[in-house]
Amino acid sequence: MSAKRRHDDNDADGAASSDMKQKKRQVAASSNKNQKRHVAALILARGGSKGIPLKNIKPLAGVPLMGWVLRAAVDSEVFDSVWVSTDHAEIKKVAEAWGAQVHQRSPEVSRDSTSSLETIQEFLEYHNEVDIVCNIQATSPCLHPFDVKEALKKITEDGYDSVFSVVRRHQFRWKEVDELSDEKTEAINLDPANRPRRQDWPGELCENGSFYFTTKDLIKTGQLQGGKSIYYEMLPEFSVDIDGDIDWPVAEQRVLRYGYPGKVVRLLFCNVSACLAEGINALSSNTRNTSAIHMLQEKQVEVILLTSSDDAVAQSLAAKLQKRTGCQVMEVGKKPLNDLQEVMKNKSLDWKHVAFMGFDQADEKLLKLAGLSAVPGDAPELASKAAKYICPLSRGSGAVWDFAELILLQKPMAKPQ
Repeated sequence: MSAKRRHDDNDADGAASSDMKQKKRQVAASSNKNQKRHVAALILARGGSKGIPLKNIKPLAGVPLMGWVLRAAVDSEVFDSVWVSTDHAEIKKVAEAWGAQVHQRSPEVSRDSTSSLETIQEFLEYHNEVDIVCNIQATSPCLHPFDVKEALKKITEDGYDSVFSVVRRHQFRWKEVDELSDEKTEAINLDPANRPRRQDWPGELCENGSFYFTTKDLIKTGQLQGGKSIYYEMLPEFSVDIDGDIDWPVAEQRVLRYGYPGKVVRLLFCNVSACLAEGINALSSNTRNTSAIHMLQEKQVEVILLTSSDDAVAQSLAAKLQKRTGCQVMEVGKKPLNDLQEVMKNKSLDWKHVAFMGFDQADEKLLKLAGLSAVPGDAPELASKAAKYICPLSRGSGAVWDFAELILLQKPMAKPQ
C-alpha cells in the first residue's frame, strides 16, 4: 500500500473517530439534560461573624436574616434539599425552624480564613447524592424564588456548568493613585471628553453575591465559577448586600419594600392561651390585641381562635371572644394538629398560607408546620425554639398585635416584573 493511501486511510479513520466522539458527547449531554439531578440549596452560616455577632440570625424586619433567603429557597420548589452549613447551635435551631436541614461543619472549615469553596467541598463529601449546588448568601435578603428558578434553567436546560448572579451598575470608575505622589488619575470605563448620559450608557455587570449555581463536577476541580459559565442578571432593587451596601436600619426598609414576603397569609390560627396573661388578662379585654385581629380581618386574613378542652378560663371566655372579635372560636384536643388538618382540608389551604400563634408544648408541631409562626416573649423554651418569630411582648401585653403587624408587613408591597 502506498504512503499516500495509508495517509488517506488514517485521515478517514481519524475523522470517523472524531465524529464518533462528538456523537458520544452529544448523547452524554442529552442524557445529563434529561436525567434527574439532585439540586441542593446551601447557605453558609458560620457563627463567628466579626462585624455583627450572629449576624446570620439577627432579626431583620422581624425575620432572622437567613430566614429571608431560606423562605425564598423553599418556596421556589426547585430544590431537592435545602441546607444550612454551620458550626453554631443557635443558627442550627433557626435553620431547622425555617425548613432547612443542617450540615454540621467541621472546625477545619470554620476558621476565619476558610473559603466558601472549601466549605462547599466538605459538604459534598458528606452528601454525595447532590449533583448541583446553589450557594445562596444569607446576606442577600431580597432574593425571590423566580430568580433561582430562572437561573437554574441555565444549567438544567441550557447545559451550563456554573451560573452566578449579577446586577447592572451605572458607576464611572477611576484609577486609584497615591495621594502623596504626583501621579494623575485616569478614567477606567469612560472617555471624559465624551461623557455619556446615564440613559445612553448600558452600564456594567457586577457580581452581587446573591447566589452561585455550580455542578458537583466543577466544584471537584476547585472552581465555583468556570467550565461553561454564564451570569444571571438581577434587578437592582433586589440586589441588597448586608455585608457592605447599607447599614441595618436602611436594610430593613429595603427588605420590607423588596424582600420576598413568602406565601400570602390567608388564615391565622391563634391559641387563646397565647393571648392570656396567667389566666387574668383575656384577649377580649386587651384593646391592642382585639384591634390587631380587626386589622387582619380588614386585610382579608381570616382569624380562628383556638381554645383547649383543658383550659377552663379560655372555655369560659369563648362566647365573649367570638362576640367581640367576630372570629370563629374552635375547641381543640390534646393534639390540635389533627383538628386543624380538617379545617385546612375544608378550606383547600396549604400550610404555607397559614400563620399560627401558639404558646406551649402542644403547639410545637404547628409552630414548625405553619408558613409563619410566632410565640409571645414569655413562651416556654420548647415552643420558642419551634417558632419562626418570637414577639418582644408577652401574653396579654400586645403580642397578638405585634404578630399581626408582622403578618401584614409580609404582604407584598412590590411585585416583581
